[in-house]
Amino acid sequence: MYSGLMDDIRTCVDLGEPKRVPVFALSEEFDVKWYGKFSYEETCQDGGKIAETWIAAIEEFDYDWAWVQIDDCFEFEPLGVGTKGEGNILRATKEYLPAMQETLKKLEIPDPKRNGRMPEKLLALKKIREHFGDSVCVVGGLAAPFSSVGLIYGLTESMTLMYTDPELLRDTMYFFVELQKIWGKAQFEAGAHAVWLGDCNAMSNLISADQYKEFAFEPCKEVVDEFNRVGGLTFLHNSEESIAHIELTTRLGVSAINVGPGIDIGKAKELVRGKTCLMGNLEPIDLLMNSTAESVRKETERIMNTAKVGGGYMFNTGEMNPRDVPVANMEAMIQAARENAV
Repeated sequence: MYSGLMDDIRTCVDLGEPKRVPVFALSEEFDVKWYGKFSYEETCQDGGKIAETWIAAIEEFDYDWAWVQIDDCFEFEPLGVGTKGEGNILRATKEYLPAMQETLKKLEIPDPKRNGRMPEKLLALKKIREHFGDSVCVVGGLAAPFSSVGLIYGLTESMTLMYTDPELLRDTMYFFVELQKIWGKAQFEAGAHAVWLGDCNAMSNLISADQYKEFAFEPCKEVVDEFNRVGGLTFLHNSEESIAHIELTTRLGVSAINVGPGIDIGKAKELVRGKTCLMGNLEPIDLLMNSTAESVRKETERIMNTAKVGGGYMFNTGEMNPRDVPVANMEAMIQAARENAV
């Protein structure tokens, strides 16, 4: 937390060298367990509990952001998609809608200020922003259009639509383009500096670069263009490791791309250099959760000192940090990132 943070973030987004490299972590599961006052299922339904937990974790671990992504279900529950979560298991979609035009015709864009759990997320964003002001980057979250199709119809159905009914796939994506414009704006108005736009269903493990270009690219770009128009930042995450896919995402106009842990950070930096700000990509399971604090420290130093050269870089983990990450390892990562941030 520091007063010049948002200036440093904007400098990075503009591909410059910040006074201090911002330090993030995809830590919400870890943070809820560390705080220990509420289960994840209790937390995800209550804006006050979200804010209380996030504020405590940020003050303890000195993250430069509040990542209020929570889970992948917020937009889909009000549309009738079934979800399940219990205890400290994050909610996930499970009972999908039929993939047909009749389903799509019946859908109406929910009001983010009234429907489902979204009002609680907006409340959390507001409380966190009021608490930290601009000394912490407050980040909301949404699924990108291509991934949204998988979260409403199911992953198998959404993937086969590319072959069986591309018109329905595109029509559904553009329904979500309009939804995400409205829901993103609501998060910015509540106090978010940025929106985390998740598109892991569009990663290279699931679709080719040609399919990404044909189906996923344009709807995602329309959402990003709208967020840029209203002055909000967009952090894109596809957990990507493919050179071709990363190169395509540099054309979206996002503020930063968070790459997955499956690509070397030096290679990723070369791919985006001069095009888009890079975020990432410390490995969260084998390293952060299952290795030693000293190993975490050394890899954090390597990532930071490789990627920060020439500017346009913000430190982050490459995927969600498991709830069982040892506190000593999290502390080692943040301390090492801080020590090498200048």
